[in-house]
Amino acid sequence: MNKKWAIKRVTVNLATSEAKILDSYCDETGRAATDVIRELIRGLSVTKSTRE
Repeated sequence: MNKKWAIKRVTVNLATSEAKILDSYCDETGRAATDVIRELIRGLSVTKSTRE
C-alpha cells in the first residue's frame, strides 16, 4: 500500500443500484472505484471554516 494515501480508511455502504452504477462507470472508464470516489470528494465545494 502506498503510505501517502494511508491517512484514513473509510467504509461506504452503497445500495445495490448505487454499487452497480459505480461498477459500470469503472468498467467503462477503466478506473478504480477508489480513484473515482477520491476525485468526486476533491470536487466538493468546501468553505474554509468547514475544513478547520
